[in-house]
Amino acid sequence: MNDRAALDLLVSRGPLTRTRIGELTGLSKPTASQLLARLEAAGLVRTTGNVTGRPGPSARLYEIDPAAAQVAALAVDERGITAAVADITGQVLGEERVGTDTDTGHGAGNGTDVVAEDAPRRTAQLVARAVDGALAQAGLGREQLHGVVIGTPGALDPRTGRLRYAPHLPGWHARALKDELAEVLGTPVTIENDVNLAAVAEQYDGAAQDVDDFVLVWADKGVGAALVLGGRLLRGATGGAGEIGYMPLPGAPLSPGGGGGAGGCAQQADAGGGFQTLVGSPGVLALAREYGAPHARTVEGAMAHDGVRAEVARRLATGIAAVVAVVDPRLVVLSGEVARAGGEALRALVEEEFTGLPLSRPALRLSRLDGSAILTGALRTALAKARDAVFHTG
Repeated sequence: MNDRAALDLLVSRGPLTRTRIGELTGLSKPTASQLLARLEAAGLVRTTGNVTGRPGPSARLYEIDPAAAQVAALAVDERGITAAVADITGQVLGEERVGTDTDTGHGAGNGTDVVAEDAPRRTAQLVARAVDGALAQAGLGREQLHGVVIGTPGALDPRTGRLRYAPHLPGWHARALKDELAEVLGTPVTIENDVNLAAVAEQYDGAAQDVDDFVLVWADKGVGAALVLGGRLLRGATGGAGEIGYMPLPGAPLSPGGGGGAGGCAQQADAGGGFQTLVGSPGVLALAREYGAPHARTVEGAMAHDGVRAEVARRLATGIAAVVAVVDPRLVVLSGEVARAGGEALRALVEEEFTGLPLSRPALRLSRLDGSAILTGALRTALAKARDAVFHTG
């Protein structure tokens, strides 16, 4: 327990002296010295210079040894795969993007022209190519990876091992794909819903750092939610918790047999009905055309129109109110392309729509993350898993 406490401090606070570690953990100087010697011998910490400019002898600084473990994180969308490799401190060492049209020796195209039995193999090859590219930039090999986390639209059903809610990713639906990826990469592989990973990123680095009960509402090509209760992600019995893109609402009844995707489908845009048709990127562009909005070829241009922005806010508030009535979160975080394009003006309008409703009124914040929230969440998840394994010094 003392070892893990010291390691967690070094991860969160950076280099520390033996004295400071003792103060923060309540350990005596001799015990802290023994602890650091033990962790240094195990290859988990290293010295990184001295503290100078103070009276008395200079004190050694200790830090996590970056070579203790490396992980890979991937974000998947219908156009390709982005991979990042980082050391155990979270420092990104390499990044690679591979498009779905990349030639892997088994056909090209977006996957629809590949026979069904070949699609999983090609998917595994694309994943391996993305990981290998990031590893090459980092000067590492597959044998040095301690784990891989992949963020993908859809939800991996724990009962069947199949990906649900993502028909636009044909190569990802094989039951044995996860095991095949682990065998190819030579390390454990976790496949997680992309919007859930965006919520993890908000917990660590974004708008939800101070909240244990919140909902992330993702409004992009696909629409969905991630539910975090008591600091833990709620996945549901089949992995489909948060699939709010399917919710039937006024103006968008549920369409039987229609595509959907929400918490499990950040990228899918072919919903046959439900909330997604109202506030997803295609729905916003359609609304802009109805309003005769100029520059309606982009979501950003559409959301610059006052009427479009107000109507999207009303629709968002209706869907969020349904979630709030069931989950009662302290916070709702707005993320995705539509939320970014609407900005603070959209957030304020959504908040105003809650005025007078007989519901709890959670705080409403915009995501403030830069870059890919999904990749960031995958990296944070991979690091947490690797630290649990490597820091188990028992």
